[in-house]
Amino acid sequence: MLGSWSAYSEMFCHLRPLRRFCLRKVLPHWLHYSRALSGAEAINALRPFYFAVHPDFFGQHPREREVNENSLKRLSVYLENLQKPGFKSLKPTQLTFYIREKTAQNSSEGQEPVNTTGFRAVRFTLHSSDLLSTVLYILNSCSLPVEHVQSLNTNVHSQPLKEATGMPDRPIKWHRSYYSFTGFKDPDEDLGHVSRVETTLTWQRGWGVAHRCSQLHSLSRLAQQNLEPLQNAKGCTVVFTDRSGMSALGHVMLGTMDVHHHWTRLFESLPSYFDLQRRMSALEDQISSLLGGIQVVYIEEFQPALTLEEYYSLLNTFHNQLLRSGLPPHPQNLSGLQMILSSDRYAPSLHELGHFNIPALSDPASLQSFMRTKAQQARENMTRREKLKVMENELIQASTKKFSLEKLYKEPSISSRQMVDCCKRLLEHSLPYLYGMHLCVSHFYSVMQDGDLCIPWNWKKGEAMK
Repeated sequence: MLGSWSAYSEMFCHLRPLRRFCLRKVLPHWLHYSRALSGAEAINALRPFYFAVHPDFFGQHPREREVNENSLKRLSVYLENLQKPGFKSLKPTQLTFYIREKTAQNSSEGQEPVNTTGFRAVRFTLHSSDLLSTVLYILNSCSLPVEHVQSLNTNVHSQPLKEATGMPDRPIKWHRSYYSFTGFKDPDEDLGHVSRVETTLTWQRGWGVAHRCSQLHSLSRLAQQNLEPLQNAKGCTVVFTDRSGMSALGHVMLGTMDVHHHWTRLFESLPSYFDLQRRMSALEDQISSLLGGIQVVYIEEFQPALTLEEYYSLLNTFHNQLLRSGLPPHPQNLSGLQMILSSDRYAPSLHELGHFNIPALSDPASLQSFMRTKAQQARENMTRREKLKVMENELIQASTKKFSLEKLYKEPSISSRQMVDCCKRLLEHSLPYLYGMHLCVSHFYSVMQDGDLCIPWNWKKGEAMK
């Protein structure tokens, strides 16, 4: 047993240097820049812009819809070219967009007045060869908040931006009520998923060090043989799992049974996946607009593992269901609430944690009535969830400190309530032999290949202490 532990310890010592080597091979020249904006971050940073100009919201205005469609195509080409390795310069590109406005506003200096149809025209010329500067310029030209983007890069110089747009020295921090009122999504929330500019590598749970080392060696060989396609993964989370593709969460999935050319084709196709992500975000926003501002989310622990294509298809099915019903937008303000979509045929339900579980084929009329009836209860459940989450984090910290654990974590299927119960009972005991261990709260007892100790959340006194 000691000999086996020694072998795993030796492999573990080599795991981190090998991981760093893979990241250096994938992103060699990017590491010289402090905060270069990634393609995924650019998509999320521009979400308020896409929501304001998306052609689907201009169904009653065909001329403006066509202008936005053409301008979005040209913008997409411009942004993709900026991300291509080795590009030198781009020709200035003049774009015109019609920006949605929910209420009439008085005209101000540098802006055209809002017309009676609820939108205004914005014209600007792209000429920057830097992705971050381009994103900032677009948002400022449309009078959208930029602080969430500026905070990504401490080296962004504000002087050229102020000269071009008349922005004040102090960046604007928009209150949450702004997003509730306008229907825009708060980019600060979205950027939580892509807060790191570097590529992140992770694994499917339960895999040991030996398996991880093998996959890292495979990725490093691919980086040495054909580096260029891997550069598309900058800023993404790369997950070694059972199949290749992109997950509903936007993670790049590398199937461990696939050969190198499958991985290469996936990396080469990432730009098309990023485009699908943009369309998925627009679809979520359209559903939100039809349902009173409720946020459409994908929660991994409560939904089956879906690819990006599968999740987009599910969203599209639900969106079409809403449109075919011909019902007006939901009359009640549901902003601040969340819903997840499912492919089952059961009736809509409200989870104890506060989110709505909505079948994609729900009857829209019945759905509106259900949400209207359960909205207050959903808000109360979400408040309890937040309090429970705070308690869970405090108990994890207390347990980690008391037992001198190297790490204390839980499986995704373990709820906050179960984790709280487990930690409370652990803290009632003295367990000196847990010193320096990795402890995982699960549904059964086991020891992982890495040496992590798993215990069930509902362990019994005496049983877990043996």
